[in-house]
Amino acid sequence: MENNKLHDKLVKLQENMLNFAYSLTSDKDRARDLLQETSLRVLDNESKFIDNSNFKGWVLTVMRNIFINNYRRMARSKEMFDNSDNLYQLNKSGDSGHEMPESALNTKEIVRIINTFPDEYRLPISRHIAGYKYAEIAKQLNLPLGTVKSRIFIARSRLQKILKDYI
Repeated sequence: MENNKLHDKLVKLQENMLNFAYSLTSDKDRARDLLQETSLRVLDNESKFIDNSNFKGWVLTVMRNIFINNYRRMARSKEMFDNSDNLYQLNKSGDSGHEMPESALNTKEIVRIINTFPDEYRLPISRHIAGYKYAEIAKQLNLPLGTVKSRIFIARSRLQKILKDYI
């Protein structure tokens, strides 16, 4: 695509891009920053755009990916590192690491409720909470991936209904 044509299309999309950026960030200043960063990235990667394809879709996908990458970078930067001699903190995230008594009670209650579910829902949701990925759970339980996702969704929904008074 010619540089001027791309530039003109990009200028025409600025309002749509700003609206999309605002929907992602919910902050006008951050939305403008995201708009600017996306515009620069699009101009830098002009050669990667395939002519006769959806330019607006490509630009908004670039914006969404930049937003996601920035969010992940920000989340990682909130991790604190312990450089003390005894390494007491052991490079854990910013929370204190101490479980509050009410959260321990809530966790026990949630586990108790999950244990009342039939095995077809209890096993996938328990493994999911333990940190297993959907594909790993599907392999362990010898189930299709879609079935595992569905059962976890149903178990979460049941749990939300049961715990609606706690929330």
